[in-house]
Amino acid sequence: MTAILKDNRRLFTTAAYVVALIVLLMIFVPLIGSQRPYRLVQSTITGVLIGGVYSLIALGIVVINKASGVFNFAHGWMMLAGGLIFYSFFNSSVISPAAAFALSAFTVFMALTINGWGVLRQPRTIAVGVALSIAATVILLILPPGAEMIRAIFGAGLGAVLIGLTVERFAIRPLIGQPLFAMVLMTLAASELLHGFTQLVWGSVELTLPVFSGLASVGIPMPIRIDGLFERPIIVPTELLVAFLLSLVAFGAFVLFFRFTSVGLAMRATAENQKLGQAVGLRVRAILAIAWAIAALLGVVAGVLQGAATTLSLNLPLLALRAFPAVLLGGLESIPGALIGGLVIGLVQELANLLFPGSQAGTELAPYLVLMIVLVLRPDGLFGQKRIERI
Repeated sequence: MTAILKDNRRLFTTAAYVVALIVLLMIFVPLIGSQRPYRLVQSTITGVLIGGVYSLIALGIVVINKASGVFNFAHGWMMLAGGLIFYSFFNSSVISPAAAFALSAFTVFMALTINGWGVLRQPRTIAVGVALSIAATVILLILPPGAEMIRAIFGAGLGAVLIGLTVERFAIRPLIGQPLFAMVLMTLAASELLHGFTQLVWGSVELTLPVFSGLASVGIPMPIRIDGLFERPIIVPTELLVAFLLSLVAFGAFVLFFRFTSVGLAMRATAENQKLGQAVGLRVRAILAIAWAIAALLGVVAGVLQGAATTLSLNLPLLALRAFPAVLLGGLESIPGALIGGLVIGLVQELANLLFPGSQAGTELAPYLVLMIVLVLRPDGLFGQKRIERI
């Protein structure tokens, strides 16, 4: 009997998967069939819109994993910290010159020393850093009333770069050459530090980010109603729709940067083989730092969009935990997989909430159940690369 099982293991495994799939279909098909059509369409639209933000969050995690092999558990708190920086610049009518200069100076000097602290011995580098810091500070301070959005985008961009470079410089770079598990634990430590920092500066209350409040003034309905298709209208939340579209724009901008710029080409080469990239003259440490800065920028965009669609609160970092199934579903190193995985997880989440109302099936169970099924069938994810290591 044992020999038969061993010789036909693949056949029995496939049969077990088929039986499990049939059981799942027998459970869920009647539930789906009992729902009214407009509810299914409504949940599908909402799920896809939510999945757009999940895709952008998953992209930030994939960028770090693709560049350095580290699964970044601090990404959720990087999102929240960047969103709160955006909130401060967006809602404050008076900006402290000292705070603006500190943010600008720290960001500029972290960027200038991306290859190491030795460049600070050069007076020219210090002069350039001071000039850039003053210029960035002036931009933050002289913007007139009505330009809060531009100031918030510029300030949040500086904050995102500073967060990404700081985490890479002081948490990740000292552990290069150490076991990968040590770096993963360090990202957990960085997440707790960011957690404490955000609570110390902004507190733990929910904050409203009225970024989309001006849409109604330009004639865009809030929400959008689609009548005449079903017995009830389909409601499309305008905030979620705009966040979804902007997420796709940010996703597309990164793909273009990654494929058609010299820095993106260097990141792709480093992601394939760090030692080989270093052998051909690439500055691997600088490229890894740039990857962290870009991931932080993507996280801030996702945090701002989600915060504007809902609120900025301590629940925002939990979105990163929901995006982890999207990352693993699409493939740890797959950029297209991040997009597909995010959309699938958002859709599954909303359909589970529809089928099992009043429970946490959508947010706590369904995404991870889909993840388990996919990883059993394809351990590398839908679009992941299967690597073979020869000893």
